Amino acid sequence: MERYGKLALGLICLSVVGGSFKLGWTGEAAAATTTFEKQDLDKWSETFSAEDTVLDVTAIALGLENPWGMSFLPDGTVLVTERPGRLRLAQDGQLGPAIDGLPDIYDGGQGGLLDVALDPNFADNQLIYLSFSEPGEGGAGTAILRARLNREGLEGNLDQQEVIFRQNIKSGGGRHFGSRLTFAPDGTLFATIGERGDPDRAQDPQDHAGSIIRINSDGSIPDNNPFLGVANTLPELWSIGHRNPQGAAIHPETGLHWTVEHGARGGDELNLPIAGKNYGWPEISYGRHYSGFKIGQGNEGEGFEQPVHYWDPSIAPSGLAFYGPNGVESWNGNAFVGALKDQLIARLDVDISGAAPQVVHEEQWDMSKWGRIRDVDVDAAGNIWFLTDEYEGGVFKITPQGQ
Repeated sequence: MERYGKLALGLICLSVVGGSFKLGWTGEAAAATTTFEKQDLDKWSETFSAEDTVLDVTAIALGLENPWGMSFLPDGTVLVTERPGRLRLAQDGQLGPAIDGLPDIYDGGQGGLLDVALDPNFADNQLIYLSFSEPGEGGAGTAILRARLNREGLEGNLDQQEVIFRQNIKSGGGRHFGSRLTFAPDGTLFATIGERGDPDRAQDPQDHAGSIIRINSDGSIPDNNPFLGVANTLPELWSIGHRNPQGAAIHPETGLHWTVEHGARGGDELNLPIAGKNYGWPEISYGRHYSGFKIGQGNEGEGFEQPVHYWDPSIAPSGLAFYGPNGVESWNGNAFVGALKDQLIARLDVDISGAAPQVVHEEQWDMSKWGRIRDVDVDAAGNIWFLTDEYEGGVFKITPQGQ
């Protein structure tokens, strides 16, 4: 992405953190709300035609450093994470200062402050959940923080902080933290955990790496988890055999938890993870190793589940959202997937009427004007929001005309 005009974002600072270089902003922008000039926002506005409608893209906030996850507060304000370790509030051309009260965060490679989710009872308790790369003995691992958000306008702080989940084995390197958070209708919390660049860990039921976990909102174990009470198996596990899932969402009709995950060289997947099942990585894949060699047994194998849909070549999917009943009627139940490498948003028409769900049509929107799409979400009115994973990234909204 090009730079955002005359925004007063402070000086660039280069320092060494935890053995890796950290590039971040310093200066007054971190302590005050930024109001963006209309001309800067308008540079990123555009109208384009989709198959079923015409879409208007508008910029909500700019100048975020590698934004990663977002959640809508009840008043429409957007809570946004920045991977280097900042949490911000954004609304209508304004970006609040960094919120105080975050834990120690490993900022290296793909690690950092990652997803954010609201407690199902947020209106009453103001609790939020943050996934992050936690430093510790052996390196870093995915962790989940629960905290209370205190805010006034676009400023705020966290208190009552508690880490409710820690990946059991921390390791070196900055790859594959997973980290998408999703609350199910029953109030349990799903989290995706990457295999940290060590594929064999995804097949070890005594290792959180390469799994989907399911916990209660206080970090305790639901009494109907599939591996609860199984010897030599972690009770938080919901499913195993995942590479690096960076998108997750609940289907609005069925209430089931879906994910998208990165393959290697090809083989990105859309999955409907079923309790207790094994999704095959690194034993099966529709991709190949980056060297070009075959992965494991090939495309299928006994005891391993198949994806609902896959991409070959890879699009590098990140972010997943389902469309609801409001907005474009023909999109009800469709899945929207962001893509980093291919800089696109894919709309998937998912048919759930048969014995097994299937994608019956895919439309891809070219988002290269805006950059790498890190996250997507859909608001109650049927607008599609997205984050761009750029050094100067932003929050954007797509509004179908006629809304």
